[in-house]
Amino acid sequence: MFDIVGKRNWYFAFSALITIPGLIFIILGGLKPSVDYTGGTVWQIRYASEPSADEVLAALVELDHPEARVTDVGGGFLEIRTDPIDLLPPQTPIPIASIAETPTASPTATAAPTSTAEPSASGSGSVAPTPSPTPSPSPTATPAPTATPAPTATPVPIYRDTPFDELQVSLIERFGDGQPRSITTVGPIVGSELVRSSVVLIVIGELFILAYLWVRFGFRYGTAAIVALLHDVLVVVGSFAMLGWFFGMEFDALFVTALLTVIGFSVHDTIVVFDRIRENRARHAGEPFGAIVNHSILQTLGRSINTSLTVVVTLAALLLLGPATIRTFTLALLIGVISGTYSSIFNASQLLAAWYEWDGVRKEKAALAARSARPSR
Repeated sequence: MFDIVGKRNWYFAFSALITIPGLIFIILGGLKPSVDYTGGTVWQIRYASEPSADEVLAALVELDHPEARVTDVGGGFLEIRTDPIDLLPPQTPIPIASIAETPTASPTATAAPTSTAEPSASGSGSVAPTPSPTPSPSPTATPAPTATPAPTATPVPIYRDTPFDELQVSLIERFGDGQPRSITTVGPIVGSELVRSSVVLIVIGELFILAYLWVRFGFRYGTAAIVALLHDVLVVVGSFAMLGWFFGMEFDALFVTALLTVIGFSVHDTIVVFDRIRENRARHAGEPFGAIVNHSILQTLGRSINTSLTVVVTLAALLLLGPATIRTFTLALLIGVISGTYSSIFNASQLLAAWYEWDGVRKEKAALAARSARPSR
């Protein structure tokens, strides 16, 4: 029989190897919160001239937005992020297409030619009037043809009554018509409230799980499970801190949802192992606790791995083929599910076994000390 419990020090060392670097990068500030937490305005747009990110950034700096960041997201679209800008629309939208209207040619009338009578001198010195010729009918004035504007695609209405509208008009005048794909703005107050509510949700979730495990299994089981949960949360958050430090990856509001999902998945797997340990303690009474834990892990190992692999394959497909809007959520879930499966088998159960063995050794030492302290007869 494979001895999993006997190699627990290797598992603890591996857990330290994957959590300590993440903790270091968290302290260094590697976590990059998105606009959901920091507040700001983010929009994706594609301009007709398809300027580069550096060109748009230079234009934004000239337009008094030195804090702006511009990223090329592919497909000709640029993602622009600035401080919060007001997006409230006016009562009547004015599309950008109406900024410059092509003047139409007005018809001009051609003046009819007129005939003048010229005096002629006669021999007697008298001036005889020369009959003026019959005026020919003037040609009818033909109006110039009106220029027909070329058909253009209907632009998305962009309003011009707010600071954001003025900024958009200035950018469109420089780079051509824009095709907005998404526009989001979050105020700093909303961002701070979201941070506070996210922390409260995670803490409350941990406390409820701890209380449930204490009631269901006892203090040691519940504490070991919470330590494994903290391991999983630290692995996910530390991974995003490293990704943010090296690649600038940000986490959004769905990140908290992913963390809560990871916590639930990890606890579910841990409860399965703990429940089998409790059953085997009654079946194998008298055996060392470490051996009972080893039996329980081997009995539930196949179920845990198969369940996790099903979820991992689905999440991997979503990460590779799914939309970019849920990529952060999917990646956090993928890391958390793998870490949760590992921690349930190789952290929570091993910590429980080590706790029982340490307590047994402590009791033996106390008993030996008590016997040696008795006076000899």
